[in-house]
Amino acid sequence: MKKIAVIGSNGQLGNCIRKIAPDFEHQYEFLFTDSSTLDVTNEDQVNDFFYDNKPDYCINASAYTAVDLAETEKEKAFAVNAYGVAHLAQACADFKSTLIHVSTDYVFDGTTNLPYAEDDFTNPIGVYGESKRKGEELALEINPKTIILRTSWLYSEFNKNFVKTMLNLFSQKKELGIVADQFGQPTNANDLAEAIMEIIKAHHKTYGVFHFSNYPETTWFEFAKKIAEFSKSSVKLNPLTTEQYPTPAKRPVRSTMSLDKIEEIYKIEPKHWENSLEECVDTLSQQ
Repeated sequence: MKKIAVIGSNGQLGNCIRKIAPDFEHQYEFLFTDSSTLDVTNEDQVNDFFYDNKPDYCINASAYTAVDLAETEKEKAFAVNAYGVAHLAQACADFKSTLIHVSTDYVFDGTTNLPYAEDDFTNPIGVYGESKRKGEELALEINPKTIILRTSWLYSEFNKNFVKTMLNLFSQKKELGIVADQFGQPTNANDLAEAIMEIIKAHHKTYGVFHFSNYPETTWFEFAKKIAEFSKSSVKLNPLTTEQYPTPAKRPVRSTMSLDKIEEIYKIEPKHWENSLEECVDTLSQQ
């Protein structure tokens, strides 16, 4: 039975993989680790884990994701998002494992009006994006059996994310301002987890960089409006410009990604973001 190591299993994506793992337990053995049981920044710990378990697949769902904090914690961001990835990639290369590493739309600067293709020029405008791009580069350089999955605006019923933050604010406030001039693709982490399992199940593997998200593009404002609609909230939402809502880290204005490659090669058809959002809001309303 093939083994799948899920690194960072207490995050959004890790929890979503944990949720569907029972559906695949007759095919795969899952090894779930979190930062307390496997610290990716510790090369010896990573090597020991691979030596003891020899996974066939390593899903790296661990990441430093505090976009604004990264501006003042550059070393921490790079330790996890770049050099931690290098440790995993080297261990995968040593044990002939496939690395599936999750990256971000923030590797792009967001200055184009066209959806980004996988081989388009990356030019991150913040430390978080820089650290994630470095992780991509190191993974591809070290381990030929690497699949990078860039995703965007990830949310789920687990942990902290935009959807849960909005629902919490809706219950406290009558009126909110939301940025309306940044474009991207909200992605339900449950859909990303399923896409990863589709890739693992595929008989023929194509390595390299792929984009996966829900579609089409939208703004944070329109995203928030749909969260309000699906949760039957009466909150009043007001559109803001990026200038009206300054943050320590700059965000890409439009980081929309093309999804053609993953559809063509792995036959994975992303869902409409509104449908996936409605499922998530329904799940959260039952908790």
